[in-house]
Amino acid sequence: MDVPLYLRPRVEPPLASLLGAVPFLHSLVDSLGSPLNVLLPESVAANAERFRAVYRRHHLAGRVYFAHKANRSSALVRRLAAEEPAAVGVDVASLEELRHALSCGFTGDRVMATGPKDPGFLWLAARVGATVNLDSLRELEQLAGLVREHGLSRVDVLARLSGFESAAGHGGGAGTRMLSRRSRFGTPAQDVEALLTAVERHADAVELTGLSYHLDTTGLEEKGRALEQCVLLMDRCRARGLAPRAVDIGGGFGVGYVADAEEWQRWTTALSEAVLGGRPPLTWRGHGYGLRNEGGTVRGSVALYPGHRPDAGPGYLDELLSLPAPVLGRGPGALLLEHLHDLHIEPGRSLVDQCGLSLARVLDVRRTGEDSDPYLVRLGMNAGDVSLEEHGVLVDPVLLPRGEPERDDKDDRDHKGDEGPVGVHLVGNLCLEADLITRRLVFLPRLPRAGDLLAFVNTAGYAMDFHAHHAQRQPLARTVAVEKEGDVWRWCLDEDYWPITHPGGKPA
Repeated sequence: MDVPLYLRPRVEPPLASLLGAVPFLHSLVDSLGSPLNVLLPESVAANAERFRAVYRRHHLAGRVYFAHKANRSSALVRRLAAEEPAAVGVDVASLEELRHALSCGFTGDRVMATGPKDPGFLWLAARVGATVNLDSLRELEQLAGLVREHGLSRVDVLARLSGFESAAGHGGGAGTRMLSRRSRFGTPAQDVEALLTAVERHADAVELTGLSYHLDTTGLEEKGRALEQCVLLMDRCRARGLAPRAVDIGGGFGVGYVADAEEWQRWTTALSEAVLGGRPPLTWRGHGYGLRNEGGTVRGSVALYPGHRPDAGPGYLDELLSLPAPVLGRGPGALLLEHLHDLHIEPGRSLVDQCGLSLARVLDVRRTGEDSDPYLVRLGMNAGDVSLEEHGVLVDPVLLPRGEPERDDKDDRDHKGDEGPVGVHLVGNLCLEADLITRRLVFLPRLPRAGDLLAFVNTAGYAMDFHAHHAQRQPLARTVAVEKEGDVWRWCLDEDYWPITHPGGKPA
């Protein structure tokens, strides 16, 4: 390989400081095993404040709801529960997430229940006074029936919409075209009248407090148009005597994983060249991440998360609110302000940006075949423990050496020439050919040795525990919360963290 194709991670304080505490991280893995998840609860609070700063910049009210499904941690949820109640809530998408949020200190009025819901989920959400983000007309009927049958208080609801029409088609004319892709969630915007009629019919059981949407896209224009359509639909609600006051625009604000835009561009270009056979393969068995070679032409579309994103998280929200609105003549932020609508958001990945890492011990390093073939590096984790690729995220791990152990002659022969950049395949601890930590060739500054650690950075959003499992009875990663006090790092188990104490048990 002429030039190592690095995809080095974006690392910001305090995560950068934690990565520098190599002996501390080794001591954690020595004590608690590999794999190990490490979280920074204070960072999630700092991220919430960055989102709130965007609200203040646009003079908007509303609430930031953490999308709980991004991480199973108790420490993160407990830390957010300690934030200003009017500013931060939690979005739960299952009965168990709801129970967990309540046990971590959230009161029902700070909870948004989203996603498809069974009767038990609906009953508990209504019972504790959570806002129910309705997924369908049938769900509304189910909720209203539960409220009446069990004598519950009237429930605040939002109507989740999808499949918005463009402005050209507003009003149902012949020029109608769909603005956003359809989703299997929510009520199509074209059916909103039937939904509003049902809300009026069940006025004794529910109160419509807003409209919502979540678009599975990074496209700013598409999201801006959907927000504009929600504002128009809010006017129609008011004309019917309803009084919604909030627009919930969901999540999808994104994270920038790769630090260098040129590295990302260079790697994606090289992937196309490798698919065409113009350079050595960059992946295990020629995997193309959605690209394929058809007669010397690259076909397909790359199924990867955009690794380098200059505007993500709060910056993406700010850009969305500042967009021009070609139909109503004002940007989304100005529209919300002029109509006195609150703005709710449901960030998951972006709210836990830079909040944690996953550690794995190097168990074995060996050749795959000929001396020219890449090394296989076997780790004390499997693909379910750090599912970056499952979400299309490509980023290099950080090598944390154990130190300089004594080595015998055989060890020297095995690692001859290992002090420079080297491409390796990272494989897991399962007895499965498919257990690859990453299907691409990962470049590291030197060849790892058994006992070293690899730190997968920024895994708190969906990659840390979203796909974790007990396959072959391999251990699940334990999770710890850490905090720096002066020059010393303190830690405690995730389940033992409370915002009224520092890691280590000292009063806050």
